[in-house]
Amino acid sequence: MIPAPEPRPARPQQPAPSGRSWTLHAVRTALAAGLSMALATALGVPDPYWSPITTIIVTQSGVADSWLISRRRLLGTLLGVTIGALQVLLLPKGVLSYALAILLLGLVCGFSRIHQSAYRFGGIALTIVVTAAPGDAVWRMALFRFVDVAIGIGVALAITRLWPEAVPPGEPR
Repeated sequence: MIPAPEPRPARPQQPAPSGRSWTLHAVRTALAAGLSMALATALGVPDPYWSPITTIIVTQSGVADSWLISRRRLLGTLLGVTIGALQVLLLPKGVLSYALAILLLGLVCGFSRIHQSAYRFGGIALTIVVTAAPGDAVWRMALFRFVDVAIGIGVALAITRLWPEAVPPGEPR
């Protein structure tokens, strides 16, 4: 008989952020997302909404975490769009080919000792490239997907650096 797992200790409740800190957080995030959308649109990226999505994800992280998350997201995206483009060009279209590409991405990340979150971001990018790119434009789609993420990360890191978010005492950074 397998023993029951030990119950996890309850996390102490953190006080809810004040209305002022939520307002500043919302303004900071909206500014970053708006700048990211404007930059992606000005550069003529076909699907500019991916840039602010990335910006929002990175901006929602703490200052120290945003640098780490950004590096993992960028590396995972690069691997994902590359393997996705190769799948479209080299393998027959279908679920089996897609699953093999996701497996290959996971093995590359694992054997390279890349953090698992890079695999998650890479899998998302791979899926977008495989499902959205016509065969003749796959490298273009892969490039724009990577550029979208890079714009989003760049704007988020700039905002995080220029306007660091105040973290209440006792709250993890």
